[in-house]
Amino acid sequence: MPKTPTTSTPTSGAISDSEHNIDTLLFADWIITVDADDTTLQNHALAINKGCIVDILPSAQASAQYNAETEHQLSGQALIPGLINAHTHAAMTLFRGLADDLPLMEWLEGHIWPAERKWVSDEFVHDGSLHAAAEMIRSGTTCFNDMYFFPDITARVVDNVGMRAIVGLILIDFPTIWANDADEYISKGLAVYDHYRSNPRVMTAFAPHAPYTVSDQPLQHIAALAEEMDIPIHMHVHETAFEVKQAIEQTSRRPLQRLHEKGIVTPRLLAVHMTQLNNEEIRLVAENNASIVHCPESNLKLASGHCPVQQLISAGINVALGTDGAASNNDLDMLGEMRTAALLAKAVANDASALPAHQALRMATINGAKALGMEKTIGSLETGKSADIVSIDINNIETHPIYHIISQLVYSTTRNQVNNVWVAGKQLLKDKTLTTIEEEHVLTKAVEWQEKIKQYD
Repeated sequence: MPKTPTTSTPTSGAISDSEHNIDTLLFADWIITVDADDTTLQNHALAINKGCIVDILPSAQASAQYNAETEHQLSGQALIPGLINAHTHAAMTLFRGLADDLPLMEWLEGHIWPAERKWVSDEFVHDGSLHAAAEMIRSGTTCFNDMYFFPDITARVVDNVGMRAIVGLILIDFPTIWANDADEYISKGLAVYDHYRSNPRVMTAFAPHAPYTVSDQPLQHIAALAEEMDIPIHMHVHETAFEVKQAIEQTSRRPLQRLHEKGIVTPRLLAVHMTQLNNEEIRLVAENNASIVHCPESNLKLASGHCPVQQLISAGINVALGTDGAASNNDLDMLGEMRTAALLAKAVANDASALPAHQALRMATINGAKALGMEKTIGSLETGKSADIVSIDINNIETHPIYHIISQLVYSTTRNQVNNVWVAGKQLLKDKTLTTIEEEHVLTKAVEWQEKIKQYD
């Protein structure tokens, strides 16, 4: 179990007098660091300067040691690392509830793909991504890993609102409004990469949709490019039994084996869903240090299958957590996703000790950062890391009494308890109010799209 000391020695390094002037001090009842030891601290403060955490120390020492431009007294609150949603289709927020209670392929082929052909545009992606950003910030997510059309528009939204994201350079064999063929998808993706390559908060990953929608040559091309450009590859893999069965009938191979042959299964891969795995495939992923992104609520809702999370963790595989899109979840709530992941893992493994609360929290934070190659920057509250921080109100009936703070966070806390959010030291949510997004504008646009889309549903 994670350590929960009531006192702690300072974690600060040597600091000169000139460095005692800082931007922000956050005083909180609890700091849940998600460091290597899962340390939790009571009555401590975080010192922030120029967007980074410069110190974590007892509250009694913080005011004496630092002169902060801004201080936040977060009584009754816990500080956690910003949550990392490792798999989203942000703009699909505007399709939330459009086609519920259907299996994956019927949902895709009969409803979602036709809706996308009719409605997806740069305007749709802008409004949907802004809506998603607002929802994620309000629920404590500071970074998300996206896969959708018009990644340039999503990137612009993220940059404007101050979040952190990895936008997927989408790749599909067939033509869409974004591109006509594999060469055009890759060319347009490379332009997005070039535009944002120096941006500290907006990064890119290749995002081939799935093995059944991307052929061999484009896969080999992006495998080489990803190595050259040093960026991840984000892909749906083994989402359903039907996908695996169809691949065997068409290629005499399971999809993961084909991806391995094409150079995709490497430490760069974020394989999303992975509900259909045998022991050999688990060994393959482990040996190649690929990461898996678990989306429990989407998989449950679409009856896609169960990712064997406890087996993967036991094999040493890095497992991150994602919501999928709001069209199949139907929310972007990572606190809820943690709880579902922890409970489902116990049922799948038939073991009440499977995926304990602290591991579920790691999946939503540091494991996501590791999957994205960002573990040195985000994913935990440690000195030298970016100040991507969430404060959560724990001083209420629903989360008392508190015997184990991380258990309360995972099993009892809801997104309505998120009070404040910072990304790189900039406050994006202040006392439950968005600071960089106009909430009424988001709601107005959602209703406008609803009126358009429902006429043709």
